[in-house]
Amino acid sequence: MDSLPVNWEALDSLIIDFVKSENLIEDSGSPSTSPSTSLSPSSSTSSSSSSSYQSRLLIRQIRRSVEFGDIDAAIDLLRLHAPFVLDDHRLLFCLQKQRFIELLRKGTAEDRESAINCLRESLAPCALDAYPEAYEEFKHILLALVYDEEDKNSPVVSEWSPRRRIDIAGLLSSVLRAHLCAYDPLFAMSLRYLISIHKLFCFRQGVPSPISDLTQRLLLEDRDPPATPLESSYEAPPFDEVDIQALAHAVELTRQGAIDSLRFAKGDLYQAFQNELCRIRLDDPMFDELVHEYCVYRGFVNFSVVDSPGMQLSINDDQSESGQLSKNCSTEVGDGNTKLSGSDTSASQVIMEGSPESNTNLASIQSTDTEERYPSEASYGDCSTSGTPQFEKVLQKNKCLRVGETNKRKRWRGRHENTEFVSGPTSERSREDLNADTTMLKDQQVSPKSCFLNMMKNREDKHELVLGLKELASRGMTEDVVEEINEMDSNFFVQNPSLLFQLKQVEFLKLVGSGDHTQALRVACSFLGPLASGHPDLLKPLKETLLALLKPNEEAFNDRLPLCVLANTLQV
Repeated sequence: MDSLPVNWEALDSLIIDFVKSENLIEDSGSPSTSPSTSLSPSSSTSSSSSSSYQSRLLIRQIRRSVEFGDIDAAIDLLRLHAPFVLDDHRLLFCLQKQRFIELLRKGTAEDRESAINCLRESLAPCALDAYPEAYEEFKHILLALVYDEEDKNSPVVSEWSPRRRIDIAGLLSSVLRAHLCAYDPLFAMSLRYLISIHKLFCFRQGVPSPISDLTQRLLLEDRDPPATPLESSYEAPPFDEVDIQALAHAVELTRQGAIDSLRFAKGDLYQAFQNELCRIRLDDPMFDELVHEYCVYRGFVNFSVVDSPGMQLSINDDQSESGQLSKNCSTEVGDGNTKLSGSDTSASQVIMEGSPESNTNLASIQSTDTEERYPSEASYGDCSTSGTPQFEKVLQKNKCLRVGETNKRKRWRGRHENTEFVSGPTSERSREDLNADTTMLKDQQVSPKSCFLNMMKNREDKHELVLGLKELASRGMTEDVVEEINEMDSNFFVQNPSLLFQLKQVEFLKLVGSGDHTQALRVACSFLGPLASGHPDLLKPLKETLLALLKPNEEAFNDRLPLCVLANTLQV
C-alpha cells in the first residue's frame, strides 16, 4: 500500500469539501485581509450546504436527546422542525413508549404520576392506530409499572435496556436524514464505503487488514436501524433485479433488506445507496481528528495542540518577527514569483480557491512519479527548541516564504455542538512521548506543560520547514530546494536519487526555457547524466528530457509542468 501513488489534488478536494460542509474551520485573519472567498463556495452552493449542515445539526441534537433519555426535548424539536415524523404514528408510538419508560426510570412519585398520565393521554391513543401489533405492545409495557429496572429477570427487561434508546435514536436519524436530504459530505460516505468493502475483502480472502487498528476504531460495529416505508407504499412496482442485487452487495444487505430500502427510497437506487451508507456509523471525534491531522499536514489549517479540554493552542511565531522576516525576504519571494511566468501556483493555493488544478503530466515526469514513504522520525529526546545549526539556518530562510502562506491558513474550530470532543492532532505516540518527557523532567523541576509546548514548537518548526520546501518546489525554485536539503542532510538524495533527478530536471527545463542552453547542458552533465548512469530506470526520462532542446524556448518550460506533483512527492 505504501508504494501506491496518491492523487493529492483529488483527496484535498474531498477533505476541503468535508471541512466546509461540517463548518470545522474558520478564517484566521480579518475579512479585509484574509482570503475570505478562498474556502467559500458559490452563493447557491453555500445556501444548500448551510441548509444541509443545519439539518445534520438538528439530527445530532435529536439523537443526543433520545440517547440521554430526554424524550420530551426530542419531541419538541421534532414538532418544531420536522412535524412529518410525528405524523407517522408508528414513530410517535415508539417515542411515547420510551417517554413512559424514562418517566418511570426517574423514580419519584411525581414522575410516576406523570408516567400514568402519559399512558392515558398519549400512549393509549397512539396504540389504537399505530400498527396492528401496537395494542399488544401497549399492554405488555404496562408491566413496567410492576417490574422495575433492577429486575433482570422481568418480562420487560428489554424495555428498560439503554440499548432501546440507541435504537430509537438511530431509527429517527435514518428517517430524518432521508426526508431532509441531510446526507453526510462525500468524503465521509466514501470512507465508510471503502472501509466496508476493504474489511469484507480481507474477511473473504482470509488475510489480516494492514490498517485494522484504524478501521476498527473509526468505523463502529453497530448500524442505525433502517427506515421502513409506510404500509401505503408496500404495493410498490417490482424493482429491477439488477438494482436489488447491486444494492445488496454494495452495503451487505439481504435481498429483502435491499427491497425494503428501495421501497423507502421510492425506487431511487442512488438515494437508497446513500441511506444505507449513512446508516454505517463513524466515530466522529476520531474522524475529525484524522481530518484535522491531514489539514495540518497539507498546510490548510494552523498547527495547534490541545492545552486543556475545550481549548486549542495555536503555536505561531511572534508576529513582529514574522513581519520583520516578511520585509527582509519580500524581494526574494517576489523574484521567485516572476521566474515562473504563471506556474507558481501551489497545491494548497489551488485547493483553497476551490478549483483543483488539472495538470497534464510530461512523460518524463510521469516515469518518476511514484511516491515513496518513510517511517516518521523518532520523538524528540529533550524539550529544547533548538536544532542543528543547519536546521536553524534552513528554517530561518524558509520563514520568509511561509509568512504569506501561514496568513492564508484557516483556524480549526472543531464541532462546537459536541462539548466532549476536543480537537487536536494528538495521537497515541504523542501521548507516550509526553508521558516519557514528563517523567524525565520530574527531577529537573521543569514544567511538563512548558516542556510539552517547547517540544510541539520544535515539531511545528520541522513541519513548517517541510511545508516551506514543498512551497519552493511548487514554485519551481528547485535549486533552492536541493541546496537547503543538502544543508540539512547530505545523505537525503543518496537515498532518493529519483527525487533529485526530478528536481534537477525542472532546473534543466527552466534553463532551456530561458534560452540558456549552455547552463542547461552543464546541469545535465553534472547531475542528470550521472544519476541515470547509476540508475538505469532514469535513462528513458533523461532522453525525453533532452528532447526539450529541440523545442522553442517558450515551450520547453510551460505552465503545464506538474510542479504540484513534484512538491507533493517531496513532502511525503
